[in-house]
Amino acid sequence: MISGTTGLIGLIGRPVNHSLSPVMHNAALAAMNLDWCYLAMPCETKDLATVLKALDAINCLGLNVTIPHKQSVVELCKTLSPLAQQLGAVNTLVPHPEGGWTGDNTDVSGFLAPLQAGDRSWHGAHAVVLGCGGSARAVVAGLQQLNLAQITVVGRRADALQTFLTTLKSHQANATSTETSTVLQGILQNDSNQLKELGQADLVINTTPVGMAPSGEASNATKPPQQMPLGEENWQNLNPKTTLYDLIYTPRPTAWLQLGNQQGCQCIDGLEMLVQQGAASLRQWSSNSQVPVDEMRKAAQAWLNT
Repeated sequence: MISGTTGLIGLIGRPVNHSLSPVMHNAALAAMNLDWCYLAMPCETKDLATVLKALDAINCLGLNVTIPHKQSVVELCKTLSPLAQQLGAVNTLVPHPEGGWTGDNTDVSGFLAPLQAGDRSWHGAHAVVLGCGGSARAVVAGLQQLNLAQITVVGRRADALQTFLTTLKSHQANATSTETSTVLQGILQNDSNQLKELGQADLVINTTPVGMAPSGEASNATKPPQQMPLGEENWQNLNPKTTLYDLIYTPRPTAWLQLGNQQGCQCIDGLEMLVQQGAASLRQWSSNSQVPVDEMRKAAQAWLNT
C-alpha cells in the first residue's frame, strides 16, 4: 500500500515503459517489508539535470539510470565511485549526504555473476565481445577481472572501435600498478579474421541490440526475430566448448542462443545480469546486504512468461 510515508526509488531513461526493473524491485521491497515504491520514470536528455535536482529535492532514496543517460549523467554527479569514474558510465545513483548524487556502476558485477556462478575457471581463456558501445564498456571491464589471455572486440566502424580500445587500454593501465597479461585487441566485423577469432573463442558476448524483440512484442513469441549478430552464416561451426552470452533477454532465447543450444554450447541470456545489477543497487540504497535475489528473479521470469 502506497501511503504518505512511502519512499521513492526508481529508474530514469528513455524509453522505460517496457523495463522489468519495477517488477523485480517491487517484489524485493515487499519481501524486505520496506515501505518503498520503485517507479520507471521517462526522462529526455534535455531534462536530465532538472529531473535529478527535483528527485533530490523530494528525497528520492535511489535511482537506476539506463539508456541514453549512463554517460551524460556522469557530469551531473557530486561524486563518483572509482569504477564509475573508470568506465565513464553510471547506472546507479545514491543520495549524497550533502545533497546531490553519488554515481556508481553495478553493471560490471551484474555481468560477472553468471560467469562466476559455476566451477569453470576463465583463467587464460579467449573472449570475443560483439559491439563497442556503452554496454561493452562494462563487459570489457568485467572481463579484465577474469585474468583472460585475450579479449577481442568486434566493431562496425573503425573510428568508434579505435576510440573504444584506446579508452579501455588507458583505464586498464591506470587501474593496476602491474602490467596485465590480458591482450585487448579489436577487429572490424567485415574482417575475414573474425571467423578465426570466433572459432577459437571460449566466450562470446553480444552487447549489440541485434536479435532483440521489437518493443511490445511478447518475449516468448513463437517466431522470435531471426536476426543474429554478424549474420547467421558466421555461427554455423561453433565449438561446443564455446559459451555464448547474450545481454538481450527478449525473446528468451534469442535466435542466436537457439542456434548455440543446437550446437551444444552453454548459453546465457541477459536476465541474470539485469537481476544481479539491480540487487547490487538495492543493497546500496537500503544499506542491507540481505537482498532477496531469488524473489527478484522469479518476479522477472513470471512477467516475461505472461
